[in-house]
Amino acid sequence: MKNTFAILTAIVLAFGMLAFPGTLLAKEKGGAQIVIALKDGHYTSGELIAVKPDSLLILAGKDESIDLADIGSIRIVRRSKAVVGAVGGLVAGIVGTVLFVALQKDADNWWDSAWQGLGNAGAAAVFVGGGLGVGITAGALAGKDKTIQLAGKSEGEVKKALAYLRGKARIRDFK
Repeated sequence: MKNTFAILTAIVLAFGMLAFPGTLLAKEKGGAQIVIALKDGHYTSGELIAVKPDSLLILAGKDESIDLADIGSIRIVRRSKAVVGAVGGLVAGIVGTVLFVALQKDADNWWDSAWQGLGNAGAAAVFVGGGLGVGITAGALAGKDKTIQLAGKSEGEVKKALAYLRGKARIRDFK
């Protein structure tokens, strides 16, 4: 009994290491990828390291500090979630199809059975196609980049934006 439990535990741990390798790494979470549009028309991009009281520290090959007074806008680059949405939509479409087919009554003759099969195939196409479409759209919208305008904003609005950015930085409690 103990030997079986030990083997089962080893298999579960081996599967976990293969399926979720990122959780086993002692890696620090990085900051958000941002694109900064400067007031003079130039752009710079990199990883947001820290939000200072009067500047942003980004990693763009080397550490670079950018004064807030020079920044026009900041775009936070997000990863698309279209694939995750597509998988969710596909699963929802399959579940909808299975429920639709399960609720259909059985046909008595082959003619009714043929039409019912055609209807089930059509329902599958509608449910799965609709689920995929909605899932991909929702995932793409969830991964849409966010732009924060700093130019022309009041001091309170800038502080609120900086507090939001601080939550996206690698070093969140920089003083």
